[in-house]
Amino acid sequence: MTDERDVVNARQRARSIAESLGFDHHDQIRIATAVSEIARNAFRYAREGEVAFRVDPEARVFRIAVTDRGTGIPHLDLVLGGSYRSTTGMGMGLLGTKRLMDEFSIDSTRMGTAVEFGKTLPVNSPALDGRGLERIAAEIARQHPVNPIEELQTQNREMLRTLNELRERKEELVQLNAELQDTNRGVVALYAELDERADYLRRASELKSSFLSNMSHEFRTPLNSMLALTRILLDRMDGELTAEQDQQIRFIERSAKELAEMVDDLLDLAKVEAGRLEVKSRAFEAADLFGALRGMLKPLLAESSLNLVFEPADGLPQLFTDEQKVSQILRNFISNAIKFTPKGEVRVRARVVDRQMEFSVADTGIGIEENDLRMIFEEFSQVDSSMQKKVKGTGLGLPLARKLAELLGGSVTVESAVGRGSTFRLIVPLIFAGVESEVEPVVPVRELDKKLILIVEDNAETAFVYARYLTNAGFQTHHVATVQQAWEVLERIRPDAIILDVLLSAEMTWEFLRELKQEKDAIPVLVMSVTDDQQRIYGTGGDAYLLKPFVPEQMIAEVLRLTTVGERICLLMIDDNEVSRYLLREHIPETRYEVFEARSGREGLRMAQELKPGLIFLDFYIPDLNGTEILRNLRSSEELRHTPVVLHSTKTLDAAELEYFKENSITIFPKQMLTLPDSSARVRSLIETLISHGRAEGRHG
Repeated sequence: MTDERDVVNARQRARSIAESLGFDHHDQIRIATAVSEIARNAFRYAREGEVAFRVDPEARVFRIAVTDRGTGIPHLDLVLGGSYRSTTGMGMGLLGTKRLMDEFSIDSTRMGTAVEFGKTLPVNSPALDGRGLERIAAEIARQHPVNPIEELQTQNREMLRTLNELRERKEELVQLNAELQDTNRGVVALYAELDERADYLRRASELKSSFLSNMSHEFRTPLNSMLALTRILLDRMDGELTAEQDQQIRFIERSAKELAEMVDDLLDLAKVEAGRLEVKSRAFEAADLFGALRGMLKPLLAESSLNLVFEPADGLPQLFTDEQKVSQILRNFISNAIKFTPKGEVRVRARVVDRQMEFSVADTGIGIEENDLRMIFEEFSQVDSSMQKKVKGTGLGLPLARKLAELLGGSVTVESAVGRGSTFRLIVPLIFAGVESEVEPVVPVRELDKKLILIVEDNAETAFVYARYLTNAGFQTHHVATVQQAWEVLERIRPDAIILDVLLSAEMTWEFLRELKQEKDAIPVLVMSVTDDQQRIYGTGGDAYLLKPFVPEQMIAEVLRLTTVGERICLLMIDDNEVSRYLLREHIPETRYEVFEARSGREGLRMAQELKPGLIFLDFYIPDLNGTEILRNLRSSEELRHTPVVLHSTKTLDAAELEYFKENSITIFPKQMLTLPDSSARVRSLIETLISHGRAEGRHG
């Protein structure tokens, strides 16, 4: 290719080959145009070039290669990206060819440029064996070079034909648009109404999930307090009970447990519907799961002749999914089967079906009517039967089981016949579909003489700012964006403190915070969030709290305080009731205060002299010394006279006792206050206020 006539011949030959290969009229024009553009570029910028045509029978692609020995194309990345502008039009042919063809590649250096592009062969193309290709080559060879004027006339005819087709399509589009305009008037009104309804339903669903989630959390505190207090009474910590009182308290305890179960189910349902329930996948064996369930459900059979049979599950493949959720579903199935099976057996088995694990729980119980099978999976719905009236239920277990199964990528089914029993099945994939490749989490390597701060924050920019300030202050930091990543890091290394946002995207971290603080020797947690719910933050276990946007100096000061364990303030409890001491200790953050316990009055006075506590919690009823006697001894000591004392008792004080404690600057905080929803926040505020006041009194005393 050394002159313009060769460019014309290349175009004509490309169109002829395309026609022989069975391409339609439009594709012939596309191929010819692409060859013409690239060949003209080679001639214009390199003054020579070569065009080669090749058919790949296996890949069924017609390929064209245009090469030259010019100086290459400058700014090739910008040209192919469409952002390069040239007065010569450089790059427009390349972009056009790339859009017209199915394959496109280019290699350009200072030694020359090679462009290869291709078009997939049509379905109706002729046979492409050796003889077929030889026939096409012979036909092309017999063709004479085309006069440029003849080629121009051919292009004009192609253009006219294309313009006629475009005009016909335009007329069809005009007619179709007219019809659509008539239809759209009704459709627009319908869409507007649907959008309004959809928005209403979305907001209603969000409000429902938010209400269930918030209320479920708030219900837990008083329920836990009720259970703790009933345990105190049943253990006779505050004196003997009559038989009638014992029975009444056990009724209260049973009702509180049932309500607590309902609250847990409601919370899980709200999390599933809001998309905030986290799947924590890990490898486990079905046999191990059955062993745990057998021990867990054994108490339900204590007064029953019913047989609970777990078929052997040895030899089954491992599952990699959320074991806790699978166990929760099966517990629901088995407990329901036990409730509604007066005699006979409940049989649990597992097997592999189509690379999925199928768990089944079959019973010989009363069975379920076919018409009621759908209703049992609706929230708060229960089958009306004589047996149903004898057993208690919330109507939330099966709906929650189905939602949990769907969350794991599985399903729940049931088969039942009245009088013959029921079989509930759970089918889950052997490997949870949401599991990414098993990559070990990045675990920081501790730097010498630096305290490690784990930042749990989903906003990368915010985490970067935290890390920068803390690094400058001499700390080592590590950032994770999700609760799952945080747990993976905590399994391998223990940081000195955690900075936590309780409102991560797509998940709530209140449960993460609560689980952290249930650990022995819990890690200090600084909550930094936009939520201004201090009562909930402190009640859930947060050790410190800062509202976003934050002041760097405040953050650094809080982290320094939380990581300086040696400066924990000493607190002393003087109370012979172990349960009372336990309940109070649960509301005191161990990262800020070191709590000591005395089981008698004399032991308490001795420990007070040795420890010099910053605050004393004092019960009134103690066997060897009562609260008044202990207080008199404390106030007579020069070293303890200004130590703040809190009377923490169930005693109802008379007017004289109230006056006595008031004169001695004693704060009264009844044990009943621990049943309030914001009890943790109250205890924290009380301690901080009294210790600050006590220090001031000591300085001026």
